[in-house]
Amino acid sequence: MKDNNQIMLTAEDGSEEAFFVWEKAEIAGREYLLVSEAAPEEDTEEEADAFILRVNGEEEDGEVLYDVVEDEKELLIISKYFEELLEDIDIEM
Repeated sequence: MKDNNQIMLTAEDGSEEAFFVWEKAEIAGREYLLVSEAAPEEDTEEEADAFILRVNGEEEDGEVLYDVVEDEKELLIISKYFEELLEDIDIEM
């Protein structure tokens, strides 16, 4: 993870993109991150795309592996949890 709660994600094609970590949670022994391209400090009323990532291990070089949560049931449970932690946001799927 980079400084200022920002992570770099590398796609399968090798392209990289920076995301801000809005919140972290450990649920049922799994670690989840709520990330967005917008910084949490940005005072905006505009909608921003967000993703819920699940930590899926670590490579030998220390790089953390993430999966985007796509299972609807898991996504619903985790998004509700993040909504409760961050009272001033609404997560829509």
